[in-house]
Amino acid sequence: MKIRLSAVNDIGRERENNEDAYIVCPDMNRQEWLQATPPTYIPLGPLGAVAVVADGMGGANAGEVASSLATTAIQETLTAERVSQCVASDDIPLLLRKCVSDADKAIKLRMMDDPSTTGMGTTVVICWITADTAHVAWCGDSRCYLYNPSNGLRQLTKDHSYVQQLVDRGEITEQEALTHPDSNLITRGLGDFDAMSVPDVVSQPIGAGDLLMLCSDGLSGYCSDSDIEQVLQSNYHDVAACCDQLFSLAMQAGGHDNICIVMASLIDDQQEIPILQSKAKFSLRNLFRLPTSHTGQG
Repeated sequence: MKIRLSAVNDIGRERENNEDAYIVCPDMNRQEWLQATPPTYIPLGPLGAVAVVADGMGGANAGEVASSLATTAIQETLTAERVSQCVASDDIPLLLRKCVSDADKAIKLRMMDDPSTTGMGTTVVICWITADTAHVAWCGDSRCYLYNPSNGLRQLTKDHSYVQQLVDRGEITEQEALTHPDSNLITRGLGDFDAMSVPDVVSQPIGAGDLLMLCSDGLSGYCSDSDIEQVLQSNYHDVAACCDQLFSLAMQAGGHDNICIVMASLIDDQQEIPILQSKAKFSLRNLFRLPTSHTGQG
């Protein structure tokens, strides 16, 4: 299988600084961590690829520092030795939990050393893509989606947020959550001294023809899933165009927050671009695509 990554990270229209951060490693075997994405499809290596999005919080209290610390700590945790051992033992969820724990510790240590950063924090979502599975870990309301043109858009993560709790209780709809005045309140994140930053983790079967998208709430907090799905459907053949059009969608919705989007497109080794396949083929395959969930500490 081959993979192509694309990303956009923008300050938006209203914020004075960009507190979103991302980092990708297209080939964990080579350990080349990038903030720019390769322009072509490359073979998906035996250790897979990793993408990370972090949405810093704290404004003047260094939200951008928190998100940067998180991505750096995750990179440092995913050493070649740890990654190789983890893949060999089929225990990726455990290492992803360590990534989040190490990132949380790095943020808290900085606040202890530098009082000017007191109150900073960040969300995080990590997607580790192997030949047949996407392993996703997250804290907060940054999201990971799976898209396939034959099966539509599916949110793999579930927000750790106050409005999500309201949705779960049936007090508001998902559409109402987009405009709720407390939509920015998260219930779990990195840098909180009063709570452990325990991520949720899911493992989702994937295959050629799938798109994976990580994003901050600068996109998902202002644009509905149906609007996001329409953009992906129209630009499915070009993952970079998907990113650009989703960024435009978020800006058209007001650009009220920083906007970070990272996408991964998967194709067969014999292909050069994504090719639409029959619904019958995907429907049959999807009988076996139920995710395995690993919530909390597991």
